[in-house]
Amino acid sequence: MRDLTERRDQISAQGRTIREVIAWLELNYPGIQARLCEKDRLRPGIAVSIDGIISPEGIRTKIEETSEVHFLPAISGGSAL
Repeated sequence: MRDLTERRDQISAQGRTIREVIAWLELNYPGIQARLCEKDRLRPGIAVSIDGIISPEGIRTKIEETSEVHFLPAISGGSAL
């Protein structure tokens, strides 16, 4: 998403939930919401990590002012041995 964020690899954003952070990002870097969300949820294949923990709650997840948030391609699959 660096093409939308002026090539930045880190951004300080505002919000108390992932939904609010995405809304803030969209206001400041138009196009990010479309890359992260589909309707009112994270796109399939996108996971959100808050302070190093993958959240199963998606955009409803509450965060602290000092939380570190990462949007990641979700990892799935694998094979049984």
